[in-house]
Amino acid sequence: MIAVIGFLVVLSCVFGGYLLAHGNLSVLFQPTELLIIGGGAIGGLLIASPLKLVKKIIGASMGIFVGKQMSKDDYLEALLLLNSIFYKIRQQGLVSIESDVDYPEESPVFSKYPKILKNERAINLITDTLRTVITTTIAPHELDALLENELDVYTEELTAPSKSVNFVADALPGLGIVAAVLGVVITMGKIGEPPEILGHHIGAALVGTFLGVLLCYGFVGPMGKNMEHTAAEHLQYLMMLKVSLLS
Repeated sequence: MIAVIGFLVVLSCVFGGYLLAHGNLSVLFQPTELLIIGGGAIGGLLIASPLKLVKKIIGASMGIFVGKQMSKDDYLEALLLLNSIFYKIRQQGLVSIESDVDYPEESPVFSKYPKILKNERAINLITDTLRTVITTTIAPHELDALLENELDVYTEELTAPSKSVNFVADALPGLGIVAAVLGVVITMGKIGEPPEILGHHIGAALVGTFLGVLLCYGFVGPMGKNMEHTAAEHLQYLMMLKVSLLS
């Protein structure tokens, strides 16, 4: 919800200030400039990103507006789950949790905590670690290194969407210049027109630069930063699970 408010603040302040300066909004409405900038940005993203990553970017973008942040309850539920698992190990032995680890959805231990069952990364981290402990005689320092490598993989996976969005944000001012240059080229073809018409075309050409910079710093760049914060929250949560499992 806060992101929606941010979008409205940017739009109202930028265009409201323009109107207060007696600007003409119709001059800023240039669909062809938006097509050049937006199409170029989306095309560049598709060239740079595999389909799997594109789907993640779409999901992360939607999560900015409708996603839920990690809360105290998420941490508490994870700790309660681990406590239940460790208690069962102390009472019945390590082998007693084998079926729970293999089929967490059907496990009476895991089913008490439905929120964490929906977190695929957290469940995989817990079950993979416990399965490794059950089936091998891995040393604590080796387990620590194994979990660190797994977290590195999750880090790459979680931060990939924000990196791609930031790549698009960095490209937008350049694409705005492309649109502006194309507008100037069109204007040069109308150099013999009256000053009123010539001025209109020059203004329309400059709108490309304006839109590129606005989209970069007002919308797409902040969206990338939002994704970074969300990824950091999830990584912190997974780090908590790692420390708890090693203890």
